[in-house]
Amino acid sequence: MTETQSGGEDLIDALAQVAFATMAVLSAAASDRDLSLTQFRAIAILRDRTLRMSELAQFLGLEKSTLSGLVVRAEKRGLLQRVPDDADGRASRVTISPAGERLAVQVRAAVAAALAPLIDGLDAASQAQLQTLLNRMIGHAGQRVA
Repeated sequence: MTETQSGGEDLIDALAQVAFATMAVLSAAASDRDLSLTQFRAIAILRDRTLRMSELAQFLGLEKSTLSGLVVRAEKRGLLQRVPDDADGRASRVTISPAGERLAVQVRAAVAAALAPLIDGLDAASQAQLQTLLNRMIGHAGQRVA
């Protein structure tokens, strides 16, 4: 094995460890608020936008029928709302409710506090560089994330 391959494997291992640590924090933050991770993702996605049901389904990687159930449950809790789509009377859009916004702020604060130990050892320049690199990785992969 070459040094580059070993270094690449070390990088993959480090990315996986960070991903596992991050997922554990996100899962706990959602669970503490009686949300599934998918419901939490939907609320996070809708923090700054309103989407058609089909668009939200695509973001979440869900079938429309599965998304419909998720949205109905979130509506019953007062976290999301469906509104008519002005451009297409047959379609509806999903938006976050004021209660959903408050919950999103709470969860974001809890996640930030729980993830802080992962980045506290980095100075401001290193944090900025890490953010740039992560954004570049996500953009390069063409992934659509919240």
